[in-house]
Amino acid sequence: MNSKPVALVTGGSRGIGLGVCESLASEGYDLFLCGRRSADQVVDILVHLKDLGAEVGYAAADISSSEDRSNLIDGVYGRFGRLDVLVNNAGMAPRKRADILDASEEIYDEVMNVNLKGPYFLTQAVARRMAESRRNGADPDEQAPTIIFITSVSVTAASPNRGEYCISKAGLAMAASLWAVRLAEFGINVYEIRPGVIATDMTSGVKEKYDRLIADGLTLQPRWGTPRDVGKAVASLAGGDWPYSTGGAIYVDGGMSVPRF
Repeated sequence: MNSKPVALVTGGSRGIGLGVCESLASEGYDLFLCGRRSADQVVDILVHLKDLGAEVGYAAADISSSEDRSNLIDGVYGRFGRLDVLVNNAGMAPRKRADILDASEEIYDEVMNVNLKGPYFLTQAVARRMAESRRNGADPDEQAPTIIFITSVSVTAASPNRGEYCISKAGLAMAASLWAVRLAEFGINVYEIRPGVIATDMTSGVKEKYDRLIADGLTLQPRWGTPRDVGKAVASLAGGDWPYSTGGAIYVDGGMSVPRF
């Protein structure tokens, strides 16, 4: 069995997920990540993470697919023999933003399957393995297994032109709470991170809009968030810096969500 702790990061080859992988690699984790692209298309990224000290496995996977989720978990345990941290990061914005008066069922279903159904059932499969390992006698000095959900400030901030995204993230926040309650008996910690406006390829199309909003005071800290900001929060949670906070939600949004008059 692998001697270093192992983290599975969904959507780990780009954006926030890559920032998470970089932070975990720098903290001594080995990594298994997945994404929609083929392994050939992410070679440079895998080499980059290996240069940070991590052994790295990769699988092309659609987490909304039951078969892909099963293959992904088999890949992690087949490669490393263990899994200590699951980061549910993979997600998507609607392919076409539309007023909720005009939104289509097709886009709604796609977003919900990727953003909510996929992480929910991936967590179920991983949690069963983690719980079984804990039943078989965990080392009292071993770091507690950790599951982290990457949601969004859209858990509470309504955007009527991407309602399916907001609903999926709000549902995922409840999923994080449910898993925290259910897995507490096994000593498995569950957390949620709510990023704000983060500079990624997903937000590149609205850069001018948010540049203007940030300049006008949208966030207390007057800058875009970065994948590294989220990655550092994940590494802190995974590393046991928040041992008495299971079920907690941490905002990484530059103060965007602070109520103001």
